[in-house]
Amino acid sequence: MKILIPVDGSAGANRAVEYVIRSVAWLKETPQVCLLNVQWKLASGNVKLFINQETINDYYREQGASALAEARAKLDAAGMAYSYHISIGAPAEAIVQYAQEQQVDQIMMSAHGQDKLSNLLLGSVASKVTQLASVPVLLIK
Repeated sequence: MKILIPVDGSAGANRAVEYVIRSVAWLKETPQVCLLNVQWKLASGNVKLFINQETINDYYREQGASALAEARAKLDAAGMAYSYHISIGAPAEAIVQYAQEQQVDQIMMSAHGQDKLSNLLLGSVASKVTQLASVPVLLIK
């Protein structure tokens, strides 16, 4: 089983990672875990006139690595193998696209992310992923 866990550095995203770690005991086989962080695209319009692309890419890498750090540490401590990737774009669409590219069996994600406004109801990214995804989506509170 291949599981995609979108990670934004929030406590909710880390709970999804912890859930996968706890679930290994009752799964028939150890899942293939893919961590994904999506960075909003910054370079639009005049931004590229003042900041070069290499600096922007470094920023994406730094922010993505920071958001993935705790999830990676939890999987390392549990001795679970995983892959990780940092995408740039609109989060819901990037998650669904990556899930299709990697042919994952399930997306497991937090119902609420870092954005306080989206936490008023079901997280807006989680809601959109459930609408767009062609694979099961398990939402973790």
